[in-house]
Amino acid sequence: MTAYVIADVQLTGNPDELAEYRSQVVATLAPHGGRYLARGGETDVVEGDWAPGQIVLVEFPDLASARAWNDSAEYRAIAPLRIRNTDSRRLIVEGL
Repeated sequence: MTAYVIADVQLTGNPDELAEYRSQVVATLAPHGGRYLARGGETDVVEGDWAPGQIVLVEFPDLASARAWNDSAEYRAIAPLRIRNTDSRRLIVEGL
């Protein structure tokens, strides 16, 4: 069953470090079957009180693959670049 990583990201720190993260993160997805479906495009809040930053949506073949990517040494090596330069909320959700 497909799974998704969903993130709402607000830039709060060094844009150069975040650009470094963005340039490296794509390579960490492929070994786990991940691919971007959305990455910071235009958003339109149609209901509720929400001021989203950049929305990121990544698709994985299944929940185990999404978790394996999130916990992988390759991703963990670059995650501090994102963590220290953004205010973000992330989750993994299983699809239908």
